Parts: sequence; structure tokens; C-alpha cells
Amino acid sequence: MILEVAANSVASALAAQEGGAGRVELCTALELGGLTPSAAQIELAREHLRIPLYVLIRPRAGDFLYNDLECETMLRDIEACDAAGCDGVVFGVLDADGDIDMPRCRSLISAAGNMGVTFHRAFDLTRKPQSSLGDLIELGCERVLTSGAQGSALEGAPLIRQLFELSAGRIIVMPGASVSAENIGKLHELTGASEFHASAKQQHASGMQWQPELLKEMQGGELRSDVEQVRSIVAALNNARR
Repeated sequence: MILEVAANSVASALAAQEGGAGRVELCTALELGGLTPSAAQIELAREHLRIPLYVLIRPRAGDFLYNDLECETMLRDIEACDAAGCDGVVFGVLDADGDIDMPRCRSLISAAGNMGVTFHRAFDLTRKPQSSLGDLIELGCERVLTSGAQGSALEGAPLIRQLFELSAGRIIVMPGASVSAENIGKLHELTGASEFHASAKQQHASGMQWQPELLKEMQGGELRSDVEQVRSIVAALNNARR
């Protein structure tokens, strides 16, 4: 079984690796649901990680209905990930009716070449999750990240289980959203899943000694993945396997 960690920086990616994660999804701006990291972050992460590196391809916050320029941005980011030696990319594109945008996704998957492709939680906003799962299988996606269309994976466990059974081994169904050491064993039991997604993040205090009183909103510490949180989730996952 594998724990994938959503790492919002190179430091978070290294913390994930040290804690025993099996894969990193590199992004930035987790507070916005995650955005594409810079080329420098991707290259540095690739240089320092020994575990598989997937990169989030999301050009902006908000919905997953993208225009031509946004899709061209995504395509070029995917090409850059391939050139950097990444193992995979993570994206999701919907049409205005809440279905998988098959033409745009085909184009992005073609750009990914031999890299793996994960369809992210845009899936949770589709009108018909069961038929959308079939679309992702047709596209050749490696996995889908889902909370079961609920606020947390535990709340969405019944749908995740249904999707897991419908997948019949043709695509990996990976629960994500509020996954923790306390609930990952239960999630495995309820869903049958063998891959899980968590951020394991923690707010770190700022090291700044000079902090002007009137600008507190500009002085927050860094939010990043925590080694011990990752380690505890991995340990709980290993115990669930026994």
C-alpha cells in the first residue's frame, strides 16, 4: 500500500520522503487547493527525491473549466515535467455540463507521453461519477484522486467503495481529503483502496525576529508537510495491511 503526500514545497517533498511516503505530488498554494509549482521547484525536487515525483498541473484556483490559453499553459507545463524527468502529472479538466472534457484531456495525456497520469479531485465535481470513471478508464488515466464527492474521504467512503469495485483493476481509485493516521485504517477497510493521499501539513512558526504589529497578515509561518505526521500515517497504513 502507498501513501502519496501532497507537498507544497521542496522542503515538504523531502519531509514526505523522510517520513516514508511512497510518492510525492508536488504543488504550491495548498490553501487554494494546489497550483502548479515553478520549474525551479520541480527540478530541485527531482534532483533530491528518490521516490516517484508527480506534479500538479493546475494553472489557477477556482473551477476546472479551462479556456484554450489555460490548456496551452497546462500542456507546456506537462512538457516541462517530462523534460525534467518527472514520473507523472496530476490534472483534471471538466466541461460546462460537469462531465470529463474528453478532447482536452486526450491532448494533455498525449503530452504526458510515458509519464503516469492522475486525474485529481475535479472528479468530485462531475455529475455522474460512475460514468466519469469509465471515461477516465477510456482515456488511460493511471489513477483518480477522490473524496467520494464529499468534504472528506471518510464521509465519501461508500461512493469510493463503489468506484473501487467498478474499476475492476483498470484504474487505481485513491482516497484523499482529510486522510490521517487516525482514519486511514478505517478508510482501507471501508473502501478497499491500497493507495491514499494526504498532505500531513503543519503550520511552522516564522523565524522572523522583527515583526511589525500593523502587518501581521504578511508574517505567517510556513505551512509544510511534517515528517512525524507522514511517519505516523505510514505506520497506521502498514498496520492496516496486517
